[in-house]
Amino acid sequence: MFAAWHPERMDGGGTTLALPRTPGPLRVALLSYRSKPHVGGQGTYVRHLSRELAALGHHVAVFSGQPYPDLDPGPSLRPLPSLDLYREPDPFRTPAPREFRDWIDAYEYAAMRSGAFPEPLTFSWRARRALLARRDDFDVAHDNQGLGYGLLALPRAGLPLVTSIHHPISVDRRIELASVTGWRRLATRRWYSFTRMQAQVARRCGPILTVSRSSREDICRDFRVPPARVRVIPLGVDTRLFRPRPAPRVPGRIVTVASADSPVKGVPALLRAVAKLATERDVHLVVVGRPSRATERLAGELSLGDRARFTPGISDSALADLLASAEVAAVPSLYEGFSLPAVEHMASGTPLVASRAGALPEVTGDAAVLVEPGDPEELAAAIGGLLDSPRRRAELAAAALARVRDRFAWPAVARATAAAYRDAVVGGADHAVTGGTDRSC
Repeated sequence: MFAAWHPERMDGGGTTLALPRTPGPLRVALLSYRSKPHVGGQGTYVRHLSRELAALGHHVAVFSGQPYPDLDPGPSLRPLPSLDLYREPDPFRTPAPREFRDWIDAYEYAAMRSGAFPEPLTFSWRARRALLARRDDFDVAHDNQGLGYGLLALPRAGLPLVTSIHHPISVDRRIELASVTGWRRLATRRWYSFTRMQAQVARRCGPILTVSRSSREDICRDFRVPPARVRVIPLGVDTRLFRPRPAPRVPGRIVTVASADSPVKGVPALLRAVAKLATERDVHLVVVGRPSRATERLAGELSLGDRARFTPGISDSALADLLASAEVAAVPSLYEGFSLPAVEHMASGTPLVASRAGALPEVTGDAAVLVEPGDPEELAAAIGGLLDSPRRRAELAAAALARVRDRFAWPAVARATAAAYRDAVVGGADHAVTGGTDRSC
């Protein structure tokens, strides 16, 4: 679980920080290679962090590729358009010749056609070009999970670089490789080839921020980063939006959020659990996200019909209403570096069943029922037990609301992040860490 922490004294792993102070507001370039505005961790992070940094008096410019974030008043958006090769409803599209603007676009398309995922790299080239042209406009750059080679030019030009790694994508790579064989295994390796670049950039960039001790350990192990360079700052939740509602909850409704239907999200186990529960009681599942073809096939094989509904692309307000309408929420992931959806479920007062995987036990504490990841039988039993016990649901809801109130607030996230910026501006994290015993990964 998270130790009690003060954003100006402790990192999430218990390391004492000597945080230099510099007067006045900071000019921050917040970089995000894609910032899906709804039901996606990167877009949510960018929106709330930029708003709260601006509320502290800092000047924040968000540089993003498509999809662009929805920003609140305060920060400004500086679009860095890509070819947007993965947009819905036509991912892996072939752009018209007039869409190609320069050699970066040509490389992006060629890499996509070869089976790679080039956006982190090509975004870093575009960000390097934009920021070096106006180096004196910013005090610090903050990269959100991109880790492209082009960003390494920024510190060399005198612009301090802070990087957020919510979790290393190498974990997703391992899980997906374990689920495929034959040519699909080769294709998966090619798709995740950018993780080698991210590991190299992580070892060479400035201070790294992450969201949990579990994710910190994974970054140190997979990317071979010294622990002293990684600071833990848990994420927040917008409790103005995600909160309990006075309306009664829909009987038998189970909800889960899967912004990307990949094996790591564990949706197949949840579908199997719901199919089992549906033989005993009246239940239905709402999955916030677009199903993959494999997931659609499985739902058909299980004869779930209207007992499983997928709702991609809903607004924040619709999502908040949906989460607060369910009797039970599930996060069946095989791994999470943090899981904003878990905290949003908790803030909504919705009793939660989550996998005992990654950072989920650390995030949920005693405010969720934890099950073995990938086990539909145990998942079905846990969900069924909550549906049968109004008293247990009320206990979990109360514990979840208390935990959110005490630990997951965006203003505190922004204060801790601004402290990391100041460290980087005055000399970097290597001079900021003074103590602690966690020196190995």
